[in-house]
Amino acid sequence: MLIYGINPVLEALRAGGVTSLRVSDRGGKRLDGILEVAAQHRITVRRTDSATLNRDARGGAHQGVVAEVRAAKAYSVADLVHDAVGPPLLIVLDGIEDPHNVGAILRTADAAGADGVVRQSRRAARLEGAAAKASAGAVAHVKIAEVVNIARAIEALKELGVWSVGLAADAPRRYDQMDLTVPTALVLGAEGTGLRRLVRDRCDLLASMPMQGHVQSLNVSVAAGIALYEAVRQRLNRTSR
Repeated sequence: MLIYGINPVLEALRAGGVTSLRVSDRGGKRLDGILEVAAQHRITVRRTDSATLNRDARGGAHQGVVAEVRAAKAYSVADLVHDAVGPPLLIVLDGIEDPHNVGAILRTADAAGADGVVRQSRRAARLEGAAAKASAGAVAHVKIAEVVNIARAIEALKELGVWSVGLAADAPRRYDQMDLTVPTALVLGAEGTGLRRLVRDRCDLLASMPMQGHVQSLNVSVAAGIALYEAVRQRLNRTSR
């Protein structure tokens, strides 16, 4: 798998996932940190021209570096729940195919300390390239469970004691009226279509976000960030009492 960009590659190096590097022969000082970490990990580095890197990154903003990385460790839904230190906090992605949105959600999941992401293995954004770049390196750290069927994954979460909260614009209750201190999975649907009917029906609860302006929806990665940090706020308030 190929990733590119200074931050994603640096995080992958620190996580021990890089097998080889290709860097621009005109990279300059901005690549010094990457080359230093690569040397510490004895990673093979090859100098090449920008045209080759442009081709490798398929036109993406590679910032002078492209890395070959090992496939991420495979996790199950049960792994994510059992590995959680406190009440699990998970994100479930239902049909989100835009790599920039997926990458942004992974970045927020890492920042908020979420215990993992569940996503469908087919019709999903690849976790390399644009998704890895948008994640700012979080793709190297967030635990991801690939499943065949999201509705069945939600059923599995129920059996493991995790409440599934689907974000839906027409839900009568607001997201900040939910108790997110319990084991929780936030379920997010694709922009435009939202949650698929079967997935929506499997959720234990549905929550909306108040829209005060003229547009009727938020970018899905923004919605994920708002909901995740509401869960963080509630959990911090509970532990500080």
